[in-house]
Amino acid sequence: MNASALARRVLLAACFLAPLAPAAAKPLPVPPAIYTDPVHDAAHPARMEVLHIPSGGVEINGVAYLAGGAGPRPTVVICHGFPGNEKNLDLAQALRRAGWHAITFNYRGSWGSPGTFRFAQNPQDLEAVLAYLRDPANAKRLGIDTAHMAVVGHSMGAWVTAMAGAKDRNLVALGMISAGNFGMIGAMPPEARAKMMAENMESLATTPEALSEELGAHVADYDFTAKAGALADRPLLVLTSDDGLAGHVAPLVAAIRKAGGKKLETGHGATDHSWSDRRIDLEARIIRFLGPYMRAHR
Repeated sequence: MNASALARRVLLAACFLAPLAPAAAKPLPVPPAIYTDPVHDAAHPARMEVLHIPSGGVEINGVAYLAGGAGPRPTVVICHGFPGNEKNLDLAQALRRAGWHAITFNYRGSWGSPGTFRFAQNPQDLEAVLAYLRDPANAKRLGIDTAHMAVVGHSMGAWVTAMAGAKDRNLVALGMISAGNFGMIGAMPPEARAKMMAENMESLATTPEALSEELGAHVADYDFTAKAGALADRPLLVLTSDDGLAGHVAPLVAAIRKAGGKKLETGHGATDHSWSDRRIDLEARIIRFLGPYMRAHR
Protein backbone atom coordinates (compact mmCIF):
# COMPACT_ATOMS: atom_id res chain seq x y z
CA MET A 1 0.00 0.00 0.00
CA ASN A 2 1.57 3.33 -1.07
CA ALA A 3 1.31 6.58 0.86
CA SER A 4 -1.61 7.97 -1.14
CA ALA A 5 -3.58 4.75 -0.76
CA LEU A 6 -2.92 4.75 2.98
CA ALA A 7 -4.06 8.37 3.18
CA ARG A 8 -7.31 7.47 1.41
CA ARG A 9 -7.84 4.59 3.86
CA VAL A 10 -7.34 6.90 6.85
CA LEU A 11 -9.74 9.47 5.36
CA LEU A 12 -12.33 6.76 4.72
CA ALA A 13 -11.94 5.52 8.29
CA ALA A 14 -12.48 9.02 9.65
CA CYS A 15 -15.69 9.37 7.66
CA PHE A 16 -17.17 6.31 9.36
CA LEU A 17 -16.07 6.87 12.95
CA ALA A 18 -19.30 8.58 13.96
CA PRO A 19 -21.57 5.57 13.29
CA LEU A 20 -19.48 3.47 15.67
CA ALA A 21 -20.53 5.63 18.61
CA PRO A 22 -24.31 5.59 18.94
CA ALA A 23 -26.14 8.39 20.68
CA ALA A 24 -26.46 8.20 24.45
CA ALA A 25 -29.34 5.99 25.55
CA LYS A 26 -30.80 4.73 28.80
CA PRO A 27 -28.28 2.36 30.40
CA LEU A 28 -29.15 -1.30 29.99
CA PRO A 29 -29.40 -3.48 33.10
CA VAL A 30 -26.28 -5.33 34.18
CA PRO A 31 -26.67 -9.09 33.65
CA PRO A 32 -26.82 -10.94 36.98
CA ALA A 33 -23.89 -13.14 35.89
CA ILE A 34 -21.64 -10.12 36.39
CA TYR A 35 -22.20 -10.10 40.15
CA THR A 36 -23.97 -13.36 41.12
CA ASP A 37 -22.48 -16.81 41.47
CA PRO A 38 -24.53 -19.67 39.99
CA VAL A 39 -26.21 -22.25 42.18
CA HIS A 40 -23.71 -24.99 42.96
CA ASP A 41 -24.45 -28.23 41.12
CA ALA A 42 -22.87 -31.02 43.18
CA ALA A 43 -23.51 -33.61 40.48
CA HIS A 44 -22.12 -31.48 37.65
CA PRO A 45 -19.92 -28.77 39.22
CA ALA A 46 -18.18 -25.97 37.41
CA ARG A 47 -14.52 -26.75 36.88
CA MET A 48 -11.34 -25.75 35.09
CA GLU A 49 -9.27 -27.98 32.81
CA VAL A 50 -5.87 -27.43 31.23
CA LEU A 51 -5.81 -28.17 27.49
CA HIS A 52 -2.98 -29.16 25.15
CA ILE A 53 -4.22 -28.48 21.63
CA PRO A 54 -2.43 -29.77 18.51
CA SER A 55 -1.57 -27.00 16.07
CA GLY A 56 1.18 -26.79 13.48
CA GLY A 57 3.08 -29.79 14.78
CA VAL A 58 3.14 -28.70 18.44
CA GLU A 59 0.63 -28.58 21.28
CA ILE A 60 -0.43 -25.08 22.31
CA ASN A 61 -1.63 -24.31 25.82
CA GLY A 62 -5.27 -23.66 26.65
CA VAL A 63 -7.57 -23.43 29.64
CA ALA A 64 -11.24 -24.43 29.72
CA TYR A 65 -13.49 -22.59 32.18
CA LEU A 66 -16.38 -25.06 32.25
CA ALA A 67 -19.82 -24.08 33.51
CA GLY A 68 -21.73 -26.29 35.90
CA GLY A 69 -24.85 -28.20 35.01
CA ALA A 70 -25.77 -31.31 33.10
CA GLY A 71 -25.57 -31.59 29.36
CA PRO A 72 -23.37 -29.91 26.75
CA ARG A 73 -22.98 -26.14 27.06
CA PRO A 74 -22.66 -23.35 24.51
CA THR A 75 -19.00 -22.41 24.22
CA VAL A 76 -17.03 -19.22 23.62
CA VAL A 77 -13.39 -19.16 22.55
CA ILE A 78 -11.56 -16.00 23.70
CA CYS A 79 -8.55 -14.82 21.63
CA HIS A 80 -5.97 -12.61 23.32
CA GLY A 81 -4.09 -9.77 21.70
CA PHE A 82 -0.52 -8.79 20.88
CA PRO A 83 1.43 -9.71 22.91
CA GLY A 84 -1.41 -10.73 25.24
CA ASN A 85 -0.79 -9.03 28.57
CA GLU A 86 -4.57 -8.60 28.83
CA LYS A 87 -6.12 -12.04 28.53
CA ASN A 88 -9.68 -11.12 29.55
CA LEU A 89 -9.91 -13.91 32.09
CA ASP A 90 -12.52 -11.93 34.03
CA LEU A 91 -14.62 -12.04 30.86
CA ALA A 92 -14.12 -15.81 30.73
CA GLN A 93 -15.33 -16.12 34.32
CA ALA A 94 -18.36 -13.89 33.69
CA LEU A 95 -19.31 -15.89 30.61
CA ARG A 96 -19.03 -19.09 32.62
CA ARG A 97 -21.34 -17.64 35.29
CA ALA A 98 -23.75 -16.81 32.44
CA GLY A 99 -23.79 -20.50 31.44
CA TRP A 100 -21.17 -20.62 28.71
CA HIS A 101 -18.02 -22.70 28.64
CA ALA A 102 -15.16 -20.26 28.03
CA ILE A 103 -11.95 -21.42 26.35
CA THR A 104 -8.71 -19.42 26.35
CA PHE A 105 -5.47 -20.34 24.60
CA ASN A 106 -2.01 -19.05 23.75
CA TYR A 107 -0.83 -18.93 20.13
CA ARG A 108 2.27 -20.78 19.04
CA GLY A 109 5.36 -19.07 20.42
CA SER A 110 3.45 -17.02 23.00
CA TRP A 111 3.16 -17.30 26.76
CA GLY A 112 4.68 -20.75 27.04
CA SER A 113 3.12 -22.41 24.01
CA PRO A 114 5.88 -24.08 21.96
CA GLY A 115 6.89 -22.91 18.51
CA THR A 116 7.83 -19.59 16.96
CA PHE A 117 5.36 -16.72 17.02
CA ARG A 118 4.18 -15.49 13.60
CA PHE A 119 1.07 -13.47 12.78
CA ALA A 120 0.11 -15.80 9.93
CA GLN A 121 -0.13 -18.72 12.37
CA ASN A 122 -2.52 -17.08 14.82
CA PRO A 123 -5.74 -17.58 12.80
CA GLN A 124 -4.53 -21.12 12.12
CA ASP A 125 -4.21 -21.69 15.87
CA LEU A 126 -7.79 -20.53 16.40
CA GLU A 127 -8.91 -22.94 13.69
CA ALA A 128 -7.01 -25.71 15.49
CA VAL A 129 -8.71 -24.84 18.79
CA LEU A 130 -12.15 -24.99 17.17
CA ALA A 131 -11.33 -28.31 15.52
CA TYR A 132 -10.12 -29.68 18.87
CA LEU A 133 -13.34 -28.65 20.62
CA ARG A 134 -15.46 -30.14 17.83
CA ASP A 135 -13.69 -33.48 17.93
CA PRO A 136 -16.38 -35.87 19.23
CA ALA A 137 -14.21 -37.28 22.01
CA ASN A 138 -13.16 -33.83 23.27
CA ALA A 139 -16.67 -32.42 22.90
CA LYS A 140 -18.06 -35.26 25.01
CA ARG A 141 -15.34 -35.00 27.66
CA LEU A 142 -15.66 -31.23 28.03
CA GLY A 143 -19.39 -31.00 27.45
CA ILE A 144 -19.18 -28.79 24.35
CA ASP A 145 -22.34 -28.02 22.41
CA THR A 146 -20.69 -27.88 19.00
CA ALA A 147 -23.82 -26.35 17.43
CA HIS A 148 -23.54 -23.27 19.68
CA MET A 149 -19.95 -22.00 19.49
CA ALA A 150 -18.80 -18.39 19.31
CA VAL A 151 -15.48 -16.52 19.21
CA VAL A 152 -14.61 -13.22 20.90
CA GLY A 153 -11.22 -11.56 20.37
CA HIS A 154 -9.47 -8.53 21.81
CA SER A 155 -7.01 -6.34 19.86
CA MET A 156 -4.97 -8.72 17.68
CA GLY A 157 -7.36 -11.42 18.87
CA ALA A 158 -10.15 -9.47 17.19
CA TRP A 159 -8.12 -9.57 13.97
CA VAL A 160 -7.73 -13.33 14.47
CA THR A 161 -11.48 -13.59 15.05
CA ALA A 162 -12.27 -11.82 11.78
CA MET A 163 -9.67 -13.67 9.72
CA ALA A 164 -10.59 -17.18 10.91
CA GLY A 165 -14.24 -16.51 11.73
CA ALA A 166 -14.97 -15.33 8.19
CA LYS A 167 -14.21 -18.87 6.97
CA ASP A 168 -16.03 -20.79 9.70
CA ARG A 169 -19.72 -20.86 8.83
CA ASN A 170 -20.60 -22.98 11.86
CA LEU A 171 -19.91 -20.30 14.48
CA VAL A 172 -23.09 -18.73 15.84
CA ALA A 173 -21.55 -15.32 16.62
CA LEU A 174 -18.32 -13.30 16.54
CA GLY A 175 -17.14 -10.46 18.77
CA MET A 176 -14.33 -7.96 18.15
CA ILE A 177 -13.04 -5.78 21.01
CA SER A 178 -10.74 -2.80 20.26
CA ALA A 179 -9.53 -4.47 17.07
CA GLY A 180 -6.21 -3.79 15.42
CA ASN A 181 -6.10 -4.28 11.64
CA PHE A 182 -2.72 -5.84 11.00
CA GLY A 183 -2.91 -5.01 7.33
CA MET A 184 -3.01 -1.32 8.25
CA ILE A 185 -0.22 -1.84 10.77
CA GLY A 186 1.85 -3.45 8.01
CA ALA A 187 1.34 -0.30 5.93
CA MET A 188 2.98 1.87 8.60
CA PRO A 189 6.42 3.35 7.82
CA PRO A 190 9.04 0.66 8.49
CA GLU A 191 10.66 2.54 11.37
CA ALA A 192 7.37 3.09 13.20
CA ARG A 193 6.29 -0.49 12.55
CA ALA A 194 9.57 -1.90 13.87
CA LYS A 195 9.30 0.28 16.98
CA MET A 196 5.78 -0.98 17.64
CA MET A 197 6.93 -4.58 17.35
CA ALA A 198 9.90 -3.99 19.67
CA GLU A 199 7.60 -2.52 22.32
CA ASN A 200 5.31 -5.56 22.36
CA MET A 201 7.57 -8.55 22.73
CA GLU A 202 6.67 -9.85 26.19
CA SER A 203 6.81 -13.67 26.22
CA LEU A 204 6.91 -13.99 22.42
CA ALA A 205 9.36 -16.46 20.88
CA THR A 206 10.44 -14.36 17.90
CA THR A 207 12.21 -11.10 17.06
CA PRO A 208 10.74 -7.66 16.35
CA GLU A 209 12.58 -7.61 13.03
CA ALA A 210 10.91 -10.83 11.89
CA LEU A 211 7.47 -9.56 12.84
CA SER A 212 7.95 -6.18 11.21
CA GLU A 213 9.15 -7.79 7.98
CA GLU A 214 6.21 -10.20 7.99
CA LEU A 215 3.68 -7.40 8.34
CA GLY A 216 5.35 -5.29 5.67
CA ALA A 217 5.20 -8.17 3.22
CA HIS A 218 1.50 -8.94 3.80
CA VAL A 219 -0.33 -5.60 3.86
CA ALA A 220 -3.19 -6.75 1.65
CA ASP A 221 -3.26 -10.32 2.99
CA TYR A 222 -3.65 -9.17 6.60
CA ASP A 223 -6.30 -6.49 6.01
CA PHE A 224 -9.51 -7.81 7.54
CA THR A 225 -11.59 -5.32 5.55
CA ALA A 226 -11.40 -7.86 2.70
CA LYS A 227 -13.43 -10.25 4.88
CA ALA A 228 -16.48 -7.95 4.92
CA GLY A 229 -18.37 -9.98 2.32
CA ALA A 230 -17.97 -13.19 4.30
CA LEU A 231 -18.94 -11.44 7.54
CA ALA A 232 -21.93 -9.50 6.20
CA ASP A 233 -24.50 -12.15 7.12
CA ARG A 234 -22.92 -13.12 10.45
CA PRO A 235 -23.94 -11.97 13.94
CA LEU A 236 -20.98 -9.67 14.69
CA LEU A 237 -20.32 -7.30 17.59
CA VAL A 238 -17.67 -4.62 17.00
CA LEU A 239 -16.60 -2.60 20.06
CA THR A 240 -14.18 0.32 19.88
CA SER A 241 -12.51 2.37 22.61
CA ASP A 242 -10.47 5.54 23.02
CA ASP A 243 -7.23 3.87 21.95
CA GLY A 244 -6.74 5.40 18.50
CA LEU A 245 -7.70 2.17 16.71
CA ALA A 246 -11.31 2.96 15.82
CA GLY A 247 -10.11 3.88 12.35
CA HIS A 248 -8.74 0.37 11.91
CA VAL A 249 -12.18 -1.21 12.11
CA ALA A 250 -14.27 1.58 10.56
CA PRO A 251 -13.63 0.44 6.95
CA LEU A 252 -14.73 -3.09 7.86
CA VAL A 253 -17.93 -1.80 9.47
CA ALA A 254 -18.62 0.42 6.45
CA ALA A 255 -18.01 -2.45 4.02
CA ILE A 256 -20.31 -4.79 5.95
CA ARG A 257 -23.05 -2.18 5.96
CA LYS A 258 -22.55 -1.56 2.26
CA ALA A 259 -22.88 -5.30 1.67
CA GLY A 260 -26.26 -5.22 3.41
CA GLY A 261 -25.17 -6.66 6.74
CA LYS A 262 -28.18 -6.81 9.05
CA LYS A 263 -26.63 -8.64 12.01
CA LEU A 264 -23.85 -6.17 12.79
CA GLU A 265 -23.86 -4.46 16.19
CA THR A 266 -21.42 -1.72 17.15
CA GLY A 267 -20.59 0.11 20.34
CA HIS A 268 -17.98 2.38 21.86
CA GLY A 269 -16.49 2.58 25.34
CA ALA A 270 -14.88 5.75 26.70
CA THR A 271 -11.91 3.85 28.03
CA ASP A 272 -8.46 2.62 27.08
CA HIS A 273 -7.40 -0.28 24.86
CA SER A 274 -7.84 -2.83 27.66
CA TRP A 275 -11.15 -1.38 28.89
CA SER A 276 -9.36 -0.91 32.20
CA ASP A 277 -12.11 1.04 33.96
CA ARG A 278 -15.03 -0.44 32.00
CA ARG A 279 -14.62 -4.15 32.65
CA ILE A 280 -18.16 -4.65 33.96
CA ASP A 281 -19.48 -2.70 30.98
CA LEU A 282 -17.45 -4.88 28.60
CA GLU A 283 -18.60 -8.12 30.19
CA ALA A 284 -22.23 -6.96 30.14
CA ARG A 285 -22.05 -6.02 26.46
CA ILE A 286 -20.62 -9.40 25.49
CA ILE A 287 -23.10 -11.38 27.61
CA ARG A 288 -26.06 -9.44 26.23
CA PHE A 289 -24.84 -9.87 22.65
CA LEU A 290 -24.32 -13.62 23.02
CA GLY A 291 -27.54 -14.21 24.95
CA PRO A 292 -29.76 -15.07 21.97
CA TYR A 293 -27.35 -17.80 20.89
CA MET A 294 -27.79 -19.90 24.05
CA ARG A 295 -31.57 -19.73 24.43
CA ALA A 296 -31.93 -23.47 23.97
CA HIS A 297 -29.91 -23.93 27.18
CA ARG A 298 -31.98 -21.72 29.48
